[in-house]
Amino acid sequence: MKSNRSKSSKAWLSEHVHDVYVHQAKQAGYRARSAYKFLEINEKDNLIHSGDIVVDLGSAPGSWSQVAQELVGEKGQVFALDILPMEPIEGVQFIQGDFREEDVLLKFEELLNNRPVDLVISDMAPNMSGQAVTDQARSYYLAELALDFAQKNLTPEGGFLVKVFQGSEQQSYMQAMRAVFCQVQVRKPKASRDRSSEIYLLGKKLR
Repeated sequence: MKSNRSKSSKAWLSEHVHDVYVHQAKQAGYRARSAYKFLEINEKDNLIHSGDIVVDLGSAPGSWSQVAQELVGEKGQVFALDILPMEPIEGVQFIQGDFREEDVLLKFEELLNNRPVDLVISDMAPNMSGQAVTDQARSYYLAELALDFAQKNLTPEGGFLVKVFQGSEQQSYMQAMRAVFCQVQVRKPKASRDRSSEIYLLGKKLR
């Protein structure tokens, strides 16, 4: 008798093989299907403009950084950070390190060199334990750190896009975002799988 884990792994593999966004990403040269989540949100909300400075938190394997770099062009700049390694992307400055550690954050801010940031994007997620309450708490802790970073580094007209998971902490986090931004909106792009509880929260214009 097969374990539930092996059954779920087989189901994931089958879904992945037949996923239209996986095939599109491969054809377009994006490193992950998640590129299309960001592309869809950007198309709707016009987040990135030529010449912008963008920070990508939780960037590996790099699909969001790829999209951001294409959109900011030669006059713009993308700065990326992840605890995991990321293969180089032309025009993207990357630091590998744990965003939760103060020395890593300081090193990253030194890289920014006081440049005003137009957009902070965060697709960060913790290593999942399978315990919903624990995983959600870890996820929102990362989201809180990302919000704090955005508040300190964004231009007054800047934007902040962050992944969170629907659950008991969602409303309190949205309240925290509303205290920082004039507008807070919820986005669930088509490329985000229906069964996933992930959503993206978009904050615009600092208070």
